[in-house]
Amino acid sequence: MKRIALILGAACLLVTGLFVATNAYAANLLSNPGFESGNLSGWSCTGSGSAAVTTPVHSGSYALNGNATASDNAQCTQTVTVQPSTAYTLSAWVRGSYVYLGVTGGASTWTSATAYTKLTLPFTTAAGQTSVQVYLHGWYGTGAYNADDIALDGPGTPPTTTPPTSSSPSKSPSASPSPSKSPSTSPTTPVTGIPKHALIGYLHASFANGSGYVRMADIPAAWDVIDLAFGEPTSVTSGDIRFNRCPAAECPNVESDAEFLAAIKAKQAQGKKVLISIGGQNGQVQLTTTAARDAFVSSVSAIIDRWGLDGLDIDFEGHSLYLNAGDSDFRNPTTPVVVNLISALKSLKAKYGTKFVLTMAPETFFVQLGYQFYGGTSAGDNRAGSYLPVIHALRDSLTILHVQDYNSGPIWGLDNQYHTMGGADFHIAMTDMLKAGFPVANTGQTFPGLRPDQIAIGVPAAVSAGNGYVAPAVVQTAVNCLVSGSGCGGYTLRGGTSPAFRGLMTWSINWDRYYNWEFQNAQRPFLNGLP
Repeated sequence: MKRIALILGAACLLVTGLFVATNAYAANLLSNPGFESGNLSGWSCTGSGSAAVTTPVHSGSYALNGNATASDNAQCTQTVTVQPSTAYTLSAWVRGSYVYLGVTGGASTWTSATAYTKLTLPFTTAAGQTSVQVYLHGWYGTGAYNADDIALDGPGTPPTTTPPTSSSPSKSPSASPSPSKSPSTSPTTPVTGIPKHALIGYLHASFANGSGYVRMADIPAAWDVIDLAFGEPTSVTSGDIRFNRCPAAECPNVESDAEFLAAIKAKQAQGKKVLISIGGQNGQVQLTTTAARDAFVSSVSAIIDRWGLDGLDIDFEGHSLYLNAGDSDFRNPTTPVVVNLISALKSLKAKYGTKFVLTMAPETFFVQLGYQFYGGTSAGDNRAGSYLPVIHALRDSLTILHVQDYNSGPIWGLDNQYHTMGGADFHIAMTDMLKAGFPVANTGQTFPGLRPDQIAIGVPAAVSAGNGYVAPAVVQTAVNCLVSGSGCGGYTLRGGTSPAFRGLMTWSINWDRYYNWEFQNAQRPFLNGLP
């Protein structure tokens, strides 16, 4: 709220023995809080429609107008100096569908209103914290929202008033981080908002699979990325992907579509990412034609837009990917199912922009097996290593690769030894291959390693979730080796240590709930404790 200093006459009120102390709280720590400069001075905003406008306003002459599109939520941020371990109150008057107010790395609140409505958010800074970033944003695809009279009240020094510099609105081109992450989790990265060490899980959103249905609203805050399983094609080669929620006959406690959507938005307001995962064991997807490619882009976009999702997970299994004979250069693939998938993913990335989260969950057969056999060379199964050209082509857009270190046969590692499931050694060797890179069999080419922040380990949450389950402590042994080089046993890391190692993926959230959250309760604190 804008503050107006009141001067009670030219004379001071003098009372013997009485002194009026100044308020310990600054009037407002934000610069240009009501956009009365006529522009976005002091604020960093995304989106082509962000501007200071003259109507509708809550008070004064100007207010913020943000235009949330399908690919941008029109976020505006401002960073100010604060005192550690101190209480503050953030407030704003807003109007529009799903307008959010929050503190990056902290709490948030939201409303949906046709008239200006006040949002208020009290919070306390952490010990040692000297700055805070506040934000406002709308929701993807919901159009314009307005905000006015934004205030951050608490101890500090108010900014110097900035006079209007122009009658025409302007905006800052700099991007801002994704909002709101619980203080109990790790710091976020600037583009995706995913914690440095993330907990990633699949949610059985379209089936129960014996583990029982988990409502979106009931997923604990420990999970950073939630993959909705699964989007599946209308036929193997159609490219037309559909996401059907679990029917009540199979999932008696399934929530309504409206409740599901509201729960997704609530998770995202907490800083979580919700993705649609395409494929799975039963969802064979072969983009054999450009028509199938285009149908894939269109239908996946429709799912993302319908549910306001943050991105896409590619979980192509079975015979979805393969390499034709003679397609032996992973850098320049020629097989249609591979070429068309690459093209489709690049189109989706271009459509949704830098905040689009792209993950992949291949089996070891399709990635690490490429060190020993590569399908395009006609040596062994033509599917061997067939994810490599997709990963390589999308490496600049790929957020996380979490290979399934389960349901796997023995795999030849960089130490030229076979590694089998059942111990930390398997996870260490398989993950080291992704970081170090490796020669692709019989091609004379080397697959370059990925950045460590792009790499996570995929493991079953429980004994019923898949072959290759090991106790949480065994997984932690592997991660400690990969991150710091300790406890590696007889294996020598070819790719060096990876303090930026992204985290753990599991199949599945449902199975973890079924087994009393063993995976979550062990791994969330462990990840938080990593450097």
